[in-house]
Formats: sequence, C-alpha cells, structure tokens
Amino acid sequence: MTSTVKPQPVIDKPLLHYGRRDLNRTAPGTPETEYRILSVSPLAPHIGAEIGGVDLTQPITEELADELRQALLEWKVIFFRDQHGFESSHHVDLAAVWGHPEANPFFPKAETAGVSRLAKDSMAIGTENIWHSDHSFMAAPALGSVLRSVEVPPAGGDTMWADMAVAYDNLSDEVKERIEGLTAVHDWVPSWGAMMTEEQIAQMRPRLPQVEHPVVVRHPRTGRRTLYVNEPFTTRIVGVSEEESRELVDHLTLQARVPEYQVRFRWQPDSIVIWDNIATQHYAISDYFPQRRVMERIAVAGVPLS
Repeated sequence: MTSTVKPQPVIDKPLLHYGRRDLNRTAPGTPETEYRILSVSPLAPHIGAEIGGVDLTQPITEELADELRQALLEWKVIFFRDQHGFESSHHVDLAAVWGHPEANPFFPKAETAGVSRLAKDSMAIGTENIWHSDHSFMAAPALGSVLRSVEVPPAGGDTMWADMAVAYDNLSDEVKERIEGLTAVHDWVPSWGAMMTEEQIAQMRPRLPQVEHPVVVRHPRTGRRTLYVNEPFTTRIVGVSEEESRELVDHLTLQARVPEYQVRFRWQPDSIVIWDNIATQHYAISDYFPQRRVMERIAVAGVPLS
C-alpha cells in the first residue's frame, strides 16, 4: 500500500498566541521626546495619542511644526479634539507641515486643492471596510493623511489603526527570514476596479500600472522596519511559488487584525486625526447606517519605499 504524506503548510498558524508581545512605541535606542508645547495623552501604549495644548486654527510656528512631526513619528497616529472653526485653509496649512497634498485618483475632485470630502448617508449604505494603507498601489505611496470630522453619527463610525512596525516585530523568526529581501505586487484593480467597467479600467491602467514594494520597508523618516502588505492592494509576492505567495500574503495581511497592535478612535464634531500611512494601516467602521458621516481628508505625497 502506498501512503500519501499531506503537504505541510508554508506557515504554521497557531490558534492562540502564547507569551508576551513586543509592543515597542519606537525602535530600541530611540531617545525619549520632550514636548514644550504639546501635551500627549496615550490611548494605547505604543500607538495613538490625544494631543492637547494647540489650536490648529492659529498659525503654525516652526517650533510647533517640529513637535507635531515628532509626535507623529513617535505615536504613528495623533488625535485632536474640539478644533472649532477649523476650515479648509487650516486643513491645507496643517497638512503642509509634512509635505505637499496628494489627490486620490478615485475620489471626486474638490474645490480646495487636495481636500477630499468623504460622505456616507441614507442614500449610500456603504460597504464593509478592509484593513489597508492608502495609495500603496502607487509608486510613491502617501506619507500620511490629515482627516477632520465634518458631521458624525450619534453612535458608531469609529476608525481603527494598526501599528505595522509592531506587527513586523512580532513575526516569528522563521517568517522574518522567509520575507527578507522579498518584494510584493500592489494593484488597485481588485478593489477600486471592482466598481468600474472594463473600459474604465483600461483607461486608468496606463496612469496606474502595477507596482512593487518591499514586503518589509524601512520607514523613510525613522528607518524602522515595517511590514508593508495589505489586503485590498497586495496581490502577490514576487519570486516564490503561487502557493507560497498566497499563504504568505494571507499570513502577513492578517497581522493588522491583531487587537494588541491597534488603537480605536471615537469621532466627535471638530475632531482631527493625523496618521503615518507607512507605519500604520487603518479601518473605518461602517456601522452607522442610515446616519450620516461626513469627513474631509488631505493625503500627503510620499516617496518611493526601500
């Protein structure tokens, strides 16, 4: 009788995590930051902090800009409450602390340069979101985003972020070895293309070809190693078999779903959130239908990743 040996999976996926997780806010050896203007109230030990002591409708001095940039590098997502009177001109000035605005090619054009209005109400039920990093299908993905609440539902509509540097830190040594030096293909067609005709896809494709990014990137400003794959846009890993690519992509994208890596924010009127789009992934929760949720966003142009 001939026995058949069942192939072993490329990656073992235990049902439970045993032992502690490494939840480092910054890379080991990074000096502690001292803030003279801002007050910082952490929402989680390693990601997300509410920032006080600043009125974002007032001119941003260079000293304040330096502290804002440092707070974002340290916490990956920073939150501001009660920014009454914050208008599009303030929005543009705030985003300029990090760089130039970058338009999402699939969002409607806005009157103010770079500002995209995202609205869902009783006429737009919305769809379930998915963990993702904005614009990873572009050769130079967005460095970050500045999002403000215009109108929020009485309950629901929260947003979550996951720390992808921490996600990388907690991969097994075996997986880290497997993905070292690998690149992955990112493509918008499986997600945005699902809402388009074949003709529309063909028209967009020359402007937005498939791109490759390292599976593990070095953050362009901190140099920290960060896992850079996401569910809607990462389609395959280059240089491995189709089976291994599928299992690696499945395993790596699921890391954003680990609650210990996440922070969750409850929106209020006149809230503003700024996030590092390379260090994090995010998920907007669609649980408020038929209530309205109206947000305005500016993405900050990035650089090619290495």
